Amino acid sequence: MIAEGEFDYVIVGGGSAGCVLANRLSEDGSRRVVLIEAGDRDRNPWIHIPVGYFRTMHNPSVDWCYQTEEDPGLNGRRLDWPRGKVLGGSSSINGLLYVRGQPEDYDRWRQMGNSGWGWEDVFPLFRKAESFQDGENEFHGGSGPLSVMACPDRRSICDDWLSAAVAEGYVLNPDYNGSQQEGVGHFQVTVKNGRRCSAAVGYLRPAMRRANLRVITKAQVCRILFDGKRAAGVVYRDRSGADHSLTAAGEVILSAGAIGSPQLLMLSGIGDGESLRDIGIQAIADLPDVGRNMQDHLQARVVFKCTERTINDDVNSLPRRAAMAVQYAFLRTGPMSMAASFVVGFMRTGDHVSTPDVQFHVQPWSAESVGKGVDKFSAFTASVCQLRPESRGEIRLISADPAQHPAIIPNYLATETDCRTMVEGVRIARRIATHEPLRSKITEEYKPGTDTIDDEGIMEWIRNTSTTIFHPTGTCRMGQGQGAVVDARLRVRGFEGLRVADCSIMPEIVSGNTNAAAIMIGEKASNLVLDDARH
Repeated sequence: MIAEGEFDYVIVGGGSAGCVLANRLSEDGSRRVVLIEAGDRDRNPWIHIPVGYFRTMHNPSVDWCYQTEEDPGLNGRRLDWPRGKVLGGSSSINGLLYVRGQPEDYDRWRQMGNSGWGWEDVFPLFRKAESFQDGENEFHGGSGPLSVMACPDRRSICDDWLSAAVAEGYVLNPDYNGSQQEGVGHFQVTVKNGRRCSAAVGYLRPAMRRANLRVITKAQVCRILFDGKRAAGVVYRDRSGADHSLTAAGEVILSAGAIGSPQLLMLSGIGDGESLRDIGIQAIADLPDVGRNMQDHLQARVVFKCTERTINDDVNSLPRRAAMAVQYAFLRTGPMSMAASFVVGFMRTGDHVSTPDVQFHVQPWSAESVGKGVDKFSAFTASVCQLRPESRGEIRLISADPAQHPAIIPNYLATETDCRTMVEGVRIARRIATHEPLRSKITEEYKPGTDTIDDEGIMEWIRNTSTTIFHPTGTCRMGQGQGAVVDARLRVRGFEGLRVADCSIMPEIVSGNTNAAAIMIGEKASNLVLDDARH
């Protein structure tokens, strides 16, 4: 094994939170920081073109290409689970949508015993991270590393959906990250000058000029090194297969995501002791909830054929495709500057909930799967997901080999509430489609189709066709008591010098897309680490 030197902080994972940590912990120049990323640098040009997620998802050069186990809730189907394997992590391959969630999400975290994580605590961190296109105001930051703007491309079919939703009784909300989330409006996106603003672009790239920050890529961390109950460093494997060690005088911080962080803890002997022993790993701490409490947003993609020209038509026409490329090359505008969705709806499925429990992603295109090509006809998609699923899944280690993916057991649609909420979301999509100016432009409900009418039929369609919307969380749950993996300061229970800082720490998934929250967690973790160092 090759010794690579000592650092104050060893950060494992160059994704959204990891990039924030690398920037903030190296900021004053006094601390030696190393960031280790299993993927490569973000050189692939499709990463930086907003629409490039069509090319980067399912591409093993930048995507871990995980796949779930067969899921009973999906009638035994397996799902592809894209996660970024590149600097910037999933912020380099995601749909660029910026959603913080609801203040109530974070207040629930605090009420679960996580002091310092209520809305009044985390809201300043969202503002600190953000550089909003209209400048600083009551709800947005104006000088942070992350560029946020309103969706730059518009399509009339999406604006017609907004008008139809208002006709159905939903309020038009120009800023769902403002005073309230509920309503319909245009998405906010992480774009700057027509290019993706990933965590690597916003946070890491400026920091890489600092002499006290080292970034190591193409290096998969295999295990954490311990001196008693203190994390003393890590072992990583380079692209040639050679093992290297790094020592941490201060802390080891895991930011490898909701799959990678629990996997690394278990590989290091922290997890369910009996399960670890069964695969030949000596348990050094019996924390059975490592890998459990997993939550994700499941989406049902309701598709309508229409008379309006959509992205499908542009992509399927060689002259239009060429015009798109020229427009983007010279103006950084047009379909190639688009995020994964144009307009959004946050809605309540009934009076039994006090805040929105479903979210719509409306797209002027349709496809069997994101990243696998659009349909051959004009269509738009009104994708609906349940915001706060009750079902809980698990990441389970099946091998002591770090290169082997763990088993992903999502356990979707395991409760009556989850099923009922998804069915009602599909019904909302249908009701909106009955209103002008949208109704006259729809030629056919393509999916699930007008033959699927009753709740049982809709539920069966959801089980057969729904898919992830790429938001795994919760597998290193923050909290108090035996069920928690980390405490409110993100320290792994029973250890010193070891924290987790990524979406795996969420005790409950936030009500919306998770990337903004991941970046906030990186900001919060940086404050906690530096505060502990000062004291």
